Amino acid sequence: MSRIEFKQVCKRYAPALPLTINDANLTIDEGEFCVFVGPSGCGKSTLLRMVAGLESITSGEVTIAGQRVNELPPAKRGVAMVFQSYALYPHMTVAENMAFGLRVLGSDRAEIDQKVKKAADILQLGPLMDRLPKALSGGQRQRVAIGRAIVKEPKVFLFDEPLSNLDAALRVQTRLEIAKLHHDIGTASMIYVTHDQVEAMTLADKIVLLRAGKGVQDEGSVAQFGSPMDLYHRPQNLFVAEFIGSPKMNVLPGRLVRAEADHAVVDLRGAQVSAAVDARGTPAGAAVSLGIRPEHLIEGAGSGLGELKLTLRQRERLGESSLLYLQSEPDLPLVTLRVEGAASHEPGQAVTLGLPPAQCHLFDSAGKAFRRTVQLPR
Repeated sequence: MSRIEFKQVCKRYAPALPLTINDANLTIDEGEFCVFVGPSGCGKSTLLRMVAGLESITSGEVTIAGQRVNELPPAKRGVAMVFQSYALYPHMTVAENMAFGLRVLGSDRAEIDQKVKKAADILQLGPLMDRLPKALSGGQRQRVAIGRAIVKEPKVFLFDEPLSNLDAALRVQTRLEIAKLHHDIGTASMIYVTHDQVEAMTLADKIVLLRAGKGVQDEGSVAQFGSPMDLYHRPQNLFVAEFIGSPKMNVLPGRLVRAEADHAVVDLRGAQVSAAVDARGTPAGAAVSLGIRPEHLIEGAGSGLGELKLTLRQRERLGESSLLYLQSEPDLPLVTLRVEGAASHEPGQAVTLGLPPAQCHLFDSAGKAFRRTVQLPR
């Protein structure tokens, strides 16, 4: 068993300082790949290091396979950690680096050789076993660091931003290798820290999105915990909605006109649009925020949907798609529209956008999401 539980976990570095982690309650089941993501300073690595035993826990409890580990030394927790820096011994070969931890533990030589070969096969390191780290690329060094963790056959793998030092192409390749590793190993749980949303969305079975700053003290560290599609399609609050997704969700200020069982009508400076949410119980005229993702907007008038008339301010061509930045009034936020291919639009051009009710999110004045009334992918 490799189930990990955080029970009301808090971390404060000094009595006079605010809490870095506040009331973290999470369960990571055996074999799950869980990604910690959030803004800088939110405590992602701190939470990970608590599992490893490299950070003390101010209050609360962490358990691994049902055993409380708060006071347990790191070597007895059954975890293996892969750091952002490769931390390889420069005078040792790939094989020696991978075997070193087992040798320190006094494992049998034949057992060590068997485990090192198995890890090398998983990571396709066979041809590199006699090389020193200086003869390896960055991606190869990171694979050796991962191999060093695999040979320990831990109950839990911990990854602390392992791809941050790699270039874009190597990040993609190594990300795929980590995903394959998770599939091949199966029963070991994995916790992965990153600030990269693509890594979080593509690798995770579950995502833990952490807050930073004042929200930690008021509402706790965990903004939302669930599958990538849950956070993308069903954000519980405005912070999650704006953080998950690239480019981020468009959010426009408005006033609630009326609320029905299956939809709400919102006024956006004279334009009325519908959102498939249940906002009953909120009075008409209340301040709300309407959100919609750039890829869900529909360009063109006459769609039969609530429509916004905007002016193009700027255009970014990305090759396979383009991002258009539009605005209705100077004091309102920019609206981002994603379109296929190389857009022919020019700055200053008038653009009409339709807002499908099923793709609209609605948030109250405190930033809490209203329940959506449509079925969306999980």
